[in-house]
Amino acid sequence: MQFSPQTLRMHYQSPLGAMTLAAHDQTLVGIWFDNQAHTPAWTDWAWVQEHPVLRLAAEQLTQYFQGKRQPFALPLPPAIKPARPINTAPPFGTAFQQAVWRQLLAIPAGQTMSYGEVAAAIGKPAAVRAVGAAIGRNPLSIVVPCHRVLGSQGTLTGYAGGLDRKIALLQLERSAYPPHA
Repeated sequence: MQFSPQTLRMHYQSPLGAMTLAAHDQTLVGIWFDNQAHTPAWTDWAWVQEHPVLRLAAEQLTQYFQGKRQPFALPLPPAIKPARPINTAPPFGTAFQQAVWRQLLAIPAGQTMSYGEVAAAIGKPAAVRAVGAAIGRNPLSIVVPCHRVLGSQGTLTGYAGGLDRKIALLQLERSAYPPHA
């Protein structure tokens, strides 16, 4: 995945640990927990304390962790959320990864899907492992809810931010955003 060298980053302290938020122009391009797997090489990205997109992301993450925000309303890259066309966003993932990430956005808070269900939903039922790889490289943790994907029969499987965080996020959502019957 390519990120512009003009990408800006900001520190955010979540209840589950420190995070880095990243934006390019007026688009949110990344949210990662510190020490998360598959983080980009961001040594050239400038640290900022104020940026409108990063401040909005921090505010909405705070609301989310308080059980007061779902869904997010953030300017995502058009490859992930085509309804928000922003022409200056850097390229984001492969077409397959983009399809997986868009499907993740369709999973409501408080609910889950299996990797197999995600694969079937994007029309690639045999691509379960590839779906798992794409989910692991999701650059927008929590906002693109990869934590809502479970193994077959509801088993807890990997999460780039750590399995303890995945469990905490699922528990938060189940208590704050119970599934509708």
